[in-house]
Amino acid sequence: MVTAAMSIHNIEVASVKNLCCVVLVLLVLGLVANADENYPNDTNSNIRSTADPCAKDANDPNELWWSTWDAVVKDPNDANELLKAKLDAAITVLQNKKLAEKLKAKIIDKIMSPIFDFDLMAKLVLGRAHWSQLTAPQHKKFTRLFTKRLKSFYLDKISLYKDEKTLLKPAVHRKNSIYIPMLLMSGDRKIDALYKLRRVKKRWKIYDVEIQGVSIILTYRSQFNDILRRGTVKDLFSQLEKPATK
Repeated sequence: MVTAAMSIHNIEVASVKNLCCVVLVLLVLGLVANADENYPNDTNSNIRSTADPCAKDANDPNELWWSTWDAVVKDPNDANELLKAKLDAAITVLQNKKLAEKLKAKIIDKIMSPIFDFDLMAKLVLGRAHWSQLTAPQHKKFTRLFTKRLKSFYLDKISLYKDEKTLLKPAVHRKNSIYIPMLLMSGDRKIDALYKLRRVKKRWKIYDVEIQGVSIILTYRSQFNDILRRGTVKDLFSQLEKPATK
């Protein structure tokens, strides 16, 4: 149990220290899955007007209080356009000094969640061997805990954002996937990232990200494999249910 706790703790701390940028952390992992998204038809701008959402009720699930910050994607079939619009919208929120950090986290959560395939990410993180040994209820529980853990940890790091710049490069087709390289500039440091997307119900969604050539999925798979090799699925769930290390 101690080893399991240390494994999860080490990957979280290492991720933040190695990236040195909350933008990449947020857009890679700290988001909720399975949200619906509408693409408004506006050819004038990639980002909607930035009216103050604080006047709305952020606790009302039926209130689209965050929508004024969302991206307007001209062509959702264009993976580059989709990712760029979403990144621009998220960065606009991060750069707004009038918004409280917790509200920024909620808005970015809403903006980015539709383009992450957390169902597939959960399967890939566990790997075919471990995933096939779980029951259907355990599949749902792991996906929920995995997503919640990532969100609760990384969305707490919004205050680390320091006006880092991003540059997306042209998409590359790989069989049924599209790879989009990105360069993140943080001061004098340059970080290479690679977004991997696939079609899910006619929409592009991210299922993995490589940072400096290291896959997020494979990194977590290694950590979870270690936990399951030394313990049980119950042990893994127990660790994921604990609050993320701040």
